[in-house]
Amino acid sequence: MQVHLKVFRYNPEMDRKPRYDRFDVQAEPTERVLDLLELVKNYNDGTLAFRRSCAHGVCGSDAVRINGRNALACKVLLKDLNTDQVTVEPLLGMRVIKDLIVDMEPFFAHYRSVMPYLVNDEPLPEDGKERLQSPQEQERFEDTTKCILCAACTTSCPSFWASENYVGPAAIVNAHRFIYDSRDRAGAERLAVLNQRMGVWACRTAFNCSEACPRDIQITRAIAEVKEALNR
Repeated sequence: MQVHLKVFRYNPEMDRKPRYDRFDVQAEPTERVLDLLELVKNYNDGTLAFRRSCAHGVCGSDAVRINGRNALACKVLLKDLNTDQVTVEPLLGMRVIKDLIVDMEPFFAHYRSVMPYLVNDEPLPEDGKERLQSPQEQERFEDTTKCILCAACTTSCPSFWASENYVGPAAIVNAHRFIYDSRDRAGAERLAVLNQRMGVWACRTAFNCSEACPRDIQITRAIAEVKEALNR
């Protein structure tokens, strides 16, 4: 099939304003949007800039907007778009470094603010082995362990579009993962970070984040559970 690809282009060091470049690409219906970008970069315009790494939906590096919706370019098949017109743009709400590459540092700063790691200063068990938990205790937070930090959820959120100071769904999801971990002892500190105007209370329950998540995490539910923890 022939695909009419439109790609956002912008190099702040050279361009006065963004533009769109168009390419007609021959591809199979089972190929991915990432494959189109690779074809263009390899055979049409080597200056096209985008992020990619594993190309299997695990690393989260190639999140972009495809026909107006956030997704991983490596997971979207052409046949699933039901059109031969494909527009690829950078994630919203972030500074464009070049073309489809955005500045992720503010996103990761919010992520770091919620202490996304296990905190437990209690003595190790007498046998010196790991701190155990039951399958039920592990299931309590299992869903939020699936986050790959692609930022698809955060950059689909109207509250984030309104203010980059909003901590964002991804940070809340990663806080949830440890708040509900029976082995962790820093839940109060994380809740204090989120119990602010630009914390969990800035969520307006638009459900954009859950829809955008390529890992099918129930993000809106996780945010509601963090709010519940704050109301105890």
